[in-house]
Amino acid sequence: MYTRGIRGATTVASNTEADIVSETSKLLREIVQKNSLDPEAICSVWITLTKDLDAAFPAKSIRELQGWELVPLMCSQEVPVKGSLEKCIRFMIHVNTDKTQKEMVHVYLNGAKALRPDLAEPSNT
Repeated sequence: MYTRGIRGATTVASNTEADIVSETSKLLREIVQKNSLDPEAICSVWITLTKDLDAAFPAKSIRELQGWELVPLMCSQEVPVKGSLEKCIRFMIHVNTDKTQKEMVHVYLNGAKALRPDLAEPSNT
């Protein structure tokens, strides 16, 4: 068994609690589904937000999901590089798995597809 990292990112339309919670949940669901994850196998989730997002803690919406109550979650601010993607939420999920690094499916939604076009699926919205 290995500990692998799964990356994901999305953007929100506005700095509101509703948008942050909705897009956080959507991104998590996509990552879980595409990687067949069980919360028991998750070591931790590190979530960053760009400095223009301060209306909600994304970890709060994850912690409220059944099975995710005890998964270690941490939020922090993304490094504020000039000209970087705005209104962006990023995930680094650490998971225990027998899968190879190449089998990990990274998920990029909305405007975050621009971060890793080599990994973003055209059908992700």
